[in-house]
Amino acid sequence: MDLKATHELHQRRLSRNVGVALTLVSFVAVVFGLTVVKVTSGEAVQGFDHTVRTELLPVENN
Repeated sequence: MDLKATHELHQRRLSRNVGVALTLVSFVAVVFGLTVVKVTSGEAVQGFDHTVRTELLPVENN
């Protein structure tokens, strides 16, 4: 038995916090899933360093 009775406000706040936590966890799971798919897709990952990369330019067919 609780020493203090739980007020109805605390129950509503708890359910709201659980909802926010589930939303946050699902967002993190989606971002993690997208990251894993992008990393394991097998394509070369190249950053942006303000230089021209000839391998990224379109091939001209003459």
